Amino acid sequence: MELADFIDNFKDQFDFEGDGPDITGATQFKELDDWDSLVALSVLALADSKYHVSLKGTDINECSTVQELFELIKSKQ
Repeated sequence: MELADFIDNFKDQFDFEGDGPDITGATQFKELDDWDSLVALSVLALADSKYHVSLKGTDINECSTVQELFELIKSKQ
């Protein structure tokens, strides 16, 4: 699993108009205007379906950046 691929999959969970904001590993994802509970649920589903990792809401709450979320999922594979 590569960070760039994860970022693409993560970004797909949002309903951005156009290309949306530039998202990197350092992005504080909870500060994105479109971050909400539905996106959080989509990220949980992404982790399960794409990476075969079961996450809980508390796991997401403990992460601040996309990189941290990536590392968490990677560590549970």
